[in-house]
Amino acid sequence: MASSTATAPSTDPGPSSSSIAPKTAAEKHAERMARLKNLHLQRNEARVSNHSEVLAEDERKKLPTNWEARKRQADWLIDDSKARAEAEAKGLDYNRVKLMKVSAAEADRFDKLKSKKKNADPGFSDYEAQTARQYNRLIKTMEPRDLVKYEEQKAQYGDAFYGGPNVVLQGMHKDSPGAIDKMVKDLEQQIDKRKKFSRRRTHNDDADIDYINEKNARFNKKLERFYGEHTAEIKQNLERGTAI
Repeated sequence: MASSTATAPSTDPGPSSSSIAPKTAAEKHAERMARLKNLHLQRNEARVSNHSEVLAEDERKKLPTNWEARKRQADWLIDDSKARAEAEAKGLDYNRVKLMKVSAAEADRFDKLKSKKKNADPGFSDYEAQTARQYNRLIKTMEPRDLVKYEEQKAQYGDAFYGGPNVVLQGMHKDSPGAIDKMVKDLEQQIDKRKKFSRRRTHNDDADIDYINEKNARFNKKLERFYGEHTAEIKQNLERGTAI
């Protein structure tokens, strides 16, 4: 007759928290000393880092004010020269290679900056062109206050709305007090700007005196600029006394 044996379950509860031996005073002291040593190391590292930063800041203060911009420009020139040399070594057009890295948005922004920096005023040519430039410069800052009324008047008067040599503007437009104040303010700003502008012109003592006052001198210079080459022979004949 076969006999069966049963295995009794283990009653060992294993290690418990109560079985862990408490730390001795020596171990606690060692841990505190290790933490203190670590704090000392961190303090020394912070002290060295702060000292290095103070020295670096002092060196930066001794540099010129535009040092960073000059350094960036120098770095850009060095990189640009290297890229140009590499492109020429490969037989490529560097300008085309550089443009391939520029996005459409950046190209549009560059074009806008160029158009703003470009001076469209070529200088004085005649009074009509000067008046037209002044008019275009002034209307850039003017906007209609009531766009609806503006469009209604433009549809009502047609081409006469813009004026012309054969258009009578009397009664077509009625200026508001705000528009009149704005015009007066703009005129005052122009007058103040003219008062601040002055240009000292050098006087040539060896030049012939052919004027009676400063206004007449400016007029004579203007005549000389436009008609001097055509009247040079007549002037020489008058000075020699051989004019007919």
